[in-house]
Amino acid sequence: MQRATTTESSEVRDHIVGVGQRIMAGKGFSAVGLNEILTAAGVPKGSFYYYFASKDAFGVALLEKYFKDYLAELDASLQQADLSMAEGLVRYFGKWRSNQLLSDCQGKCLVVKLGAEVADLSEPMRLALKQGTAGIVARLAAAIERGVAEGSLSVSGQPGVLAESLYQLWLGASVMAKITRDAAPFDAAMRSTQEVLHLSR
Repeated sequence: MQRATTTESSEVRDHIVGVGQRIMAGKGFSAVGLNEILTAAGVPKGSFYYYFASKDAFGVALLEKYFKDYLAELDASLQQADLSMAEGLVRYFGKWRSNQLLSDCQGKCLVVKLGAEVADLSEPMRLALKQGTAGIVARLAAAIERGVAEGSLSVSGQPGVLAESLYQLWLGASVMAKITRDAAPFDAAMRSTQEVLHLSR
């Protein structure tokens, strides 16, 4: 009986996080109140603090869930047996471009949407962002290293440094695409990526 109750509690918590992720990906963290999330989730307001100690704690849980899903998807994308590392990286950045150009990115744009905002508002959320993005960079670095070893790409520099630069490049392109309302920043980022990794176009 206790196990069922715990499972149900976990499911409700995950549901609240999922709903909050979709809403905040569109509106940001500060602009969204708890009432909006709980109403959309169909959860009584009074029960929120049963699952989360504060809105900041909810934000940390939201980011942890986002990065867990993101990293699992990234791992699956880069570990496809029928793709070289070069092809896997091009596919990853191509998917990044597609997701960011959607008017409703369904929670896939959380780092771009919340990064600058919450890093100044909440130290726990900043640390969750730091840890999550470090995981992405580490996977990109490993992919670059494997690509060099298999001969599908070549680089001048350390894979870790290049991975961090590429991630920052694409974050910047995402912000600029929001400003310009077109794909030009992503096209430029892809050209730079291909040049850095010495990929054929």
